[in-house]
Amino acid sequence: MSSRLVMRGMIGFYIVLFFVYLFGPLVVMSVTAFNTPNYPQAWPFESFTLHWFSALAGDDELVEGIQNSLVIGALVVAIAVPVGLAAAIVMTQIYWRARSLYYLIVVSPVLTPGVILGISTVIFWRDLTTLTGLKFFYNGIFLATVGQATFISAYCMLIFLSRLQRFDRAQEEAALDLGASYPQVFFHILLPFLKPAILSAAILAFLSSFENYNTTTFAILADKTLTTVLAGRVRQGTTPAISALAVIIIAVTLTGAITYEVLKRREDRVKAKRLQKAAEEERGGLVAIEAAE
Repeated sequence: MSSRLVMRGMIGFYIVLFFVYLFGPLVVMSVTAFNTPNYPQAWPFESFTLHWFSALAGDDELVEGIQNSLVIGALVVAIAVPVGLAAAIVMTQIYWRARSLYYLIVVSPVLTPGVILGISTVIFWRDLTTLTGLKFFYNGIFLATVGQATFISAYCMLIFLSRLQRFDRAQEEAALDLGASYPQVFFHILLPFLKPAILSAAILAFLSSFENYNTTTFAILADKTLTTVLAGRVRQGTTPAISALAVIIIAVTLTGAITYEVLKRREDRVKAKRLQKAAEEERGGLVAIEAAE
């Protein structure tokens, strides 16, 4: 037995162990969603049932939590992505000596514990509501959205910064020299270049909001989100209906990932065919020119 064979065996064992550790809990939870006992049980498997999916649909508290999480996630995306984009653009425009201080200020919410963000958000908007009398702002959905957006916008900014580092500023200068206005440069040159980063930032913002607990549990007030409902259920004792919810989330995630990959490969094939066709036309033109000469 050679040392190379032993090394391959150890690497293979580590890979198998890693995937078991990563996907094992998901497999176990998925099995419990289709088992009949009233508590999560993967083994022994008594009989197949879809009862827990109907029980999930009839759970008003859990459904309300999911709806609130979706609403808050959409609002966070609508706030955090534009704010993160603006912060990233400002970062590239300000004087270079001030960039370190600016970066520290903008990224500081990421370094702040979520508990502090949630409590400070509630205190600030409660005092503002007391001074102005506008009770609209002292709302759980609004407070959770604002509290989450304070640090999620910093994540979005980092994504945009990484994309902007590869942007050629000569394109903007050329467009301005040709008579384009600054809004035209922004919408027709910069935004198309940032399109992948915008999509990535939106997905990250939504997922970060959907799974957030520390900030949400203090800012949500009397309302509920999926994470706060699940936290309460775990303390009281969970049921396979939670496993059914996990199966649905896994199915939606896999469907989205597979759909994206299929569409991306289709676009790549179409782009490759276009490039090949353009290359063939160019070669045909060169041949025609050489024949004419």
